[in-house]
Amino acid sequence: MPRSHAPHPRTAQPLPTTIWFPATDEPTTTPIPGAVLPAWAIDKIRTDLVERPAHRPAPLLKIAIRDTAPGMDARIPTTPFTTTAGDEDGATRPSILLAELHPDTLPTPTDDLPAGGSEMPSALEDGWPGFFHRAHRLLPNEGLLLLATRQRRNAGRLTDPLGTLIASARTAGFRYLQHIVVVYGHPVGDRFVPALPADACRGVAHCDLIALSAIRHA
Repeated sequence: MPRSHAPHPRTAQPLPTTIWFPATDEPTTTPIPGAVLPAWAIDKIRTDLVERPAHRPAPLLKIAIRDTAPGMDARIPTTPFTTTAGDEDGATRPSILLAELHPDTLPTPTDDLPAGGSEMPSALEDGWPGFFHRAHRLLPNEGLLLLATRQRRNAGRLTDPLGTLIASARTAGFRYLQHIVVVYGHPVGDRFVPALPADACRGVAHCDLIALSAIRHA
C-alpha cells in the first residue's frame, strides 16, 4: 500500500484531509494502552509533517490528557521526543506540542466553548479554552499544536468533537491547518485488516490528528 505524505503544514490555507496508513512491514499498528497514536504515527509526525535538514526527526513534547478531574494539570504525563546529540534545536522550547486527548475527556458537539473560559463547566482550569490559551503561551509563533483523539459512541451513535475543539483553539489564537486520519490496522495484500485498541469504541478503526499553528498579531 503506498505511503501517504502530508503536505508541509505551515501555510495560511487549510490543507485537505490526509489518510495515514502504516507501512506494510510495520510490526505494531495499535497504540500502547491508554494512548491514542501508534508509535509509527509519532515517528511520521517528526519526520514527514515538518521540514528539517537531512530529514532529521523534529523535537516534540507529547502530553496525555486522560481526565478533567480537579488537579488534573499535575497528573498530565509528559514525554519529550528529543533530537540527536549536537542538534541545536533540542535546547529551545518545544515548537511542536502533541496532545493526546482521551475520548472520555472531550466535550460533546453541543457543548458551548465561551471565549473567556470561565463559564466552561469543567475542572480543567477554565475548561478547554483555558487549555488552548496555555498551549498558545507555551508555543513560539508558528509553533504546532497537534490534537490526537478519536470518536466515541454515545447511545449507539458516534460523536465527533473535532469542530468544537477547533473553534475553541481558534479563539485562543490558533490557525487550523489540517485533519489527518490515522488508521488502526494491518495492510494485507490489497485489503486492510483493522486492529483496534482495547479501549476503542466498536467500529472506530482510526484516530484523528488535527494540526494547528500558533499565530500572534503585532
